[in-house]
Amino acid sequence: MSADRQSADGTVNRRGFLGISAVALAGVVLAPGVRLIELAAGRSPGEPVTNQVRWGMLIDANQCDSGCTDCVTACNTENGLSGGTLETDSQWIRKIEVKDLRGGKARSLPMMCQHCAEPPCVDVCPTGASFKRADGIVLVDKHICIGCRYCIMACPYGARSFVHEALTDQKPEVPRGKGCVEACTLCVQRVDRDLSPACVEACAAAGHKAIIFGDLNNPDSEIAKRVAAFASRQVREELGLNTGVRYQGI
Repeated sequence: MSADRQSADGTVNRRGFLGISAVALAGVVLAPGVRLIELAAGRSPGEPVTNQVRWGMLIDANQCDSGCTDCVTACNTENGLSGGTLETDSQWIRKIEVKDLRGGKARSLPMMCQHCAEPPCVDVCPTGASFKRADGIVLVDKHICIGCRYCIMACPYGARSFVHEALTDQKPEVPRGKGCVEACTLCVQRVDRDLSPACVEACAAAGHKAIIFGDLNNPDSEIAKRVAAFASRQVREELGLNTGVRYQGI
């Protein structure tokens, strides 16, 4: 046992206990065939996750209809969220209005976890429950989240929610639980099956096609070509977090 986990009198301190607990819980079964240790190591069933891929989104605010909430509805349906807007309701994606104070031009755009390359939520998490997969998707391990909510305070995008009440009728692929923090996962359960996130499909079905999902590291992907050809911005880009979600038209 390392020195930072054991005090002089041989007793295990709180940090050590949390670290040991995290390791012990890593073998817990999350869903059939999926263990937490596999997720934390960046492995999905059947195929390893590597840093050769970086999943991301490009959102064109010019194509986003201010009155459309199809992406929000799709997210709620796919991930078993209530769709409520109270402080106690989880909101993984929400529509916000931004306005250019100089020209007065207004834009509507979806806001969710930005899946930062340097995520502040991961930096402040005392148990390692907040982590980033090798392919750039930022997740929360519900089995070792202690509900301290440090990550909520650290997130500059207000993208994380806390589950206040016991949940029923959960979806096996999207584990949730009272006392845990959660946020957009880029529909990782779909991505690992070579499907696009639910919000992307819903936006395309509505005819807007305002959201492109793909591999930012692949120069031949549609999203990489668009980022290279047209100006895009990161929200709070001054923080230098290198977000996986980019915006055009803002």
